[in-house]
Amino acid sequence: MEAGKQNIPNIFNRANKLKIPHFQRSYVWREEQWERFLDDMQYASHANRPYFMGSVILKQQETQVNQDNIRTIIDGQQRLTTVILFFKALFNNNGTPEKFPHIFTTYNNGVILEHNYSDKPIFDKILLDQDLESKEKKSQISKCYKYFLENIKPSEIDPNKLLSNILFVGIYLLYNEDEQQIFDTINSLGVRLTTAELLKNYLFRDDIDFYNTNWRDVFEKNDEIKEYWDQEVTSGRNIRNNIDLFLQAYLFIKIQENGINVSSDDKERFFKIDSVFNSYKEFITDYEMDKNAIINELKEYASVYKNTINPKIVEQDIDKNDYAQRLNLVMFGLDTATIIPYILYVSKKVTSQEEKNKIFRYLEAYLMRRLICRETTKNYNQLFRSLINNEINSFEKLKEIIEMKGEKINKMPSNSTVEDGFNNSNLANKYAKGVLYLIERTTRNDLNATELKYFNEYSLEHVMPKKWRNNWNTQNLTNEQAEQRDDLILTLGNLTLITKQLNSSIRDSDWPTKKNGNGRNLGLTEYAQGIKIFSQYLQRDNWDESTIKERAAQLHKSTVERVWNLDF
Repeated sequence: MEAGKQNIPNIFNRANKLKIPHFQRSYVWREEQWERFLDDMQYASHANRPYFMGSVILKQQETQVNQDNIRTIIDGQQRLTTVILFFKALFNNNGTPEKFPHIFTTYNNGVILEHNYSDKPIFDKILLDQDLESKEKKSQISKCYKYFLENIKPSEIDPNKLLSNILFVGIYLLYNEDEQQIFDTINSLGVRLTTAELLKNYLFRDDIDFYNTNWRDVFEKNDEIKEYWDQEVTSGRNIRNNIDLFLQAYLFIKIQENGINVSSDDKERFFKIDSVFNSYKEFITDYEMDKNAIINELKEYASVYKNTINPKIVEQDIDKNDYAQRLNLVMFGLDTATIIPYILYVSKKVTSQEEKNKIFRYLEAYLMRRLICRETTKNYNQLFRSLINNEINSFEKLKEIIEMKGEKINKMPSNSTVEDGFNNSNLANKYAKGVLYLIERTTRNDLNATELKYFNEYSLEHVMPKKWRNNWNTQNLTNEQAEQRDDLILTLGNLTLITKQLNSSIRDSDWPTKKNGNGRNLGLTEYAQGIKIFSQYLQRDNWDESTIKERAAQLHKSTVERVWNLDF
């Protein structure tokens, strides 16, 4: 690897062709970025001093003797595309269009930057002064060029100053160096290349027809499908694209196959979430996997994934008897994406819908009981990997593994342990909301006049407020009793779902005011009305420790008898 300060003629070295991988993301900059770019160019020209525009990563490609020297753009695609379009418009506007090819073409007069598959035709037409079709004028590439044509004022910009003063940190990689590791190190606080973008270039290279059939038609066929795979999902501490979660899940399943015999050390290496693309490359290479077979299986699993996994479930109604929907809410509402590979495995391998329902129902009970009891989640990754490795593809096998005698780390909490959880556990708001929402969804009558809203439309409220000392009856409590109350108000019995945040003026008020409002602002009677697991308490004249314990007992009873019972 070499790195150094580079101006525009250095980056666009006419002895080299720059190439954006065929299936890299399209050009996406919009007017906000173009406006800022133009301001930067005007400033750099006026100041006539060095102006840095960040780093670009270029990777040398293996080429034949009679081929152009090619450097692939690993990072900097958006900026370098914009630079070329900007100078194309600038030279046209200042009346010197003949200068453009002396800087931005190769020595054999070819276009110096070969764009990706979708943008290349439009980009080339613009640089070669060819007319665009009406639909091509709607592309971001075309809109960018038009913006600069309409907004560049030649009198305010000296191109010669820009060519020498606009600087990048140029990072040049050899063909055998790991671009993902370097990219991630440099952009640790920015947006990383997705696994999908790297993988499709690795699998398909420049084979457009093969790509169209086996990738585009699966993941990019239309806007609806593309939106599904591109949506961002919170996974642990990271926000990732849905397609990346899928690719990771498939790899996790594949490397567990007994016939492939992936070593335990390699399994651990391939499981590193921050290098899924490298794991694919090494797995395919080291274990001599057939790329075409991998691609075909990816297509099969992608169909199953799309029919099963729904990150938007938090914004949709769920059928209380649809256990796949319910598990999706647990996964995406309560940040339990660790289980996705096993859910995908079961969905693909188990053909009986009845059997799948029993597995999903048991998994939901397992996850939610442990959540209520604040059992550790640290071993989940290892657990669900082992379930795939041991081909646990039936309800009886799953139940036997979880309820294995002597198992402590992954145990299924008993009814009495769950009861203790309702009385004592202090859950984070999103987890408490998930517990209450699923209890409400399961136990409410479908004929209830008040329709249950989507998960994301609810907030959580402490009925007895955390600041109870301000307006709540202290009843001459001792210090010990006050501390016990502080602990109790954080438990599930003191929490309720509400449709709208209470006004701060009544949030800490006494029970009658908090319940009914103060004349100017509404209270719990308005915002918690219709919630079956709480509405009956709106008739109470008092809310105190005994009421909280009573409600905790009621929630526990609903849980072990109806919601997450273990009677299959």
